[in-house]
Amino acid sequence: SLASTAITCFTRGLDLRKGTEDVLCPANCPLWQFYVFGDGVYASLSSVCGAAIHSGVITNAGGAVRVQTLPGQENYPAVNANGIQSQVLSRWASSFSVTAGTKNIALEAVGRSVSTARPSTGKRPKKTVDKKAGNKDCKADIAFLIDGSYNIGQRRFNLQKNFVGKVAVMLGIGTEGPHVGVVQASEHPKIEFYLKNFTAAKEVLFAIKELGFRGGNSNTGKALKHTAQKFFSLENGARKGIPKIIVVFLDGWPSDDLEEAGIVAREFGVNVFIVSVAKPTTEELGMVQDIAFVDKAVCQNNGFFSYQMPTWFGTTKYVKPLVQKLCSHEQMLCSKTCYNSVNIGFLIDGSSSVGESNFRLVLEFVSNVAKAFEISDIGSKVAAVQFTYDQRTEFSFTDHATKEKVLSAIRNIRYMSGGTATGDAISFTTRNVFGPVKDGPNKNFLIVLTDGQSYDDVRGPAAAAQKAGITVFSVGVAWAPLDDLKDMASEPRDSHTFFTREFTGLEQMVPDIIRGICKDFLDSKQ
Repeated sequence: SLASTAITCFTRGLDLRKGTEDVLCPANCPLWQFYVFGDGVYASLSSVCGAAIHSGVITNAGGAVRVQTLPGQENYPAVNANGIQSQVLSRWASSFSVTAGTKNIALEAVGRSVSTARPSTGKRPKKTVDKKAGNKDCKADIAFLIDGSYNIGQRRFNLQKNFVGKVAVMLGIGTEGPHVGVVQASEHPKIEFYLKNFTAAKEVLFAIKELGFRGGNSNTGKALKHTAQKFFSLENGARKGIPKIIVVFLDGWPSDDLEEAGIVAREFGVNVFIVSVAKPTTEELGMVQDIAFVDKAVCQNNGFFSYQMPTWFGTTKYVKPLVQKLCSHEQMLCSKTCYNSVNIGFLIDGSSSVGESNFRLVLEFVSNVAKAFEISDIGSKVAAVQFTYDQRTEFSFTDHATKEKVLSAIRNIRYMSGGTATGDAISFTTRNVFGPVKDGPNKNFLIVLTDGQSYDDVRGPAAAAQKAGITVFSVGVAWAPLDDLKDMASEPRDSHTFFTREFTGLEQMVPDIIRGICKDFLDSKQ
């Protein structure tokens, strides 16, 4: 017979791994913490024990439940039953139903696996619910920047804590799910706890309940800037490659300016959401420094990053839509990725051995690499230098701020024809093309394309480029000597050196070069 797994109040259908699973729900789960979507058939985002109480399979005294996985559907209805109000969900990828579990398993649900079958083996069954891992589909490192000012006052501060607690629970916090921390904005910002402090929803809820109200002016700008700069360090628990998010809760309006803080957050690759509650009324507008405070602080003023609640009372229905936003990582336009945070300089061999038609293939290769990146004035940038004995900057990093313009500039490069002085060309590019951007936020890459032996030393200039913070990829064709290519390339040399006999082989290298740039970007990242 089956052994059943003890689960918690927060375990959702999607946390269970088997098609049919026997679980034990604990007693006395707080009903307000249950998130249930649907009626009879529940979206797998729902709490299992909540659904079981909602459908009448168990009471709040807990008990055995059999969970059956079902396909996803559309339009899960909202129904109030047995003290739980389920919610509407327009579509979800999978569902489940609940029936009464087999009674012989209904031992008391404690916080660990309970085994009834064949105790003689002495082995405990594998625990199938990995609630520690959390919601793996929601990748986010989140700072809740709560309002602790006199504007909000003690009473609404407590309602704010309840709301943040519900959001935290619904996110599905866990070692591999979202991590959260809290900063309180008042006269001076105070980081209450960091991402690394808790990785379980229960602990986070407890920490939120313990928060004390500080009072003072609502210097939200100051707090936002402080959070963007200090909160997301690796030593404080930020994870590489996971979107960084600050959710700013603001009752009324800020006492200080948010514009500069918004710019700082964007520079640090942080996605700022603003949840404004009880926004200023017409009679209050005279007291507000800058009416457009929301637009200036959010990651992007496209409607996605701002969220309004009329009051702190009755906010439960606002929890889920906010959680859905925080979990849609493809919408996090301010995150720094290898696609939007690199400068790529192409150093193109224009020597006479290349020839006009092969030179076109080289330009096609350059275009195909450039095409993969998000080029804009605040995103990635591309530059190109052609060299023989001489060097010519075809365009610099600041010349073209859109992908279309960059691609058209690449198409318009005219073939020079002449000798090959690769070392000189690397020095020229380091100084003139990368020099002006060396203190910028983007990571710098140089791709050297050559088809032959250089007449000068390449090792010295390449070492100097690397010392200046430029990662060098060398791409050789035809007669380019492997020693030269390796001497130019960054460490580990093998993964930064590419070679093909024929110019037509350049096309196959494009994905590897892009992958190489992304790997280096992630490895180097704070």
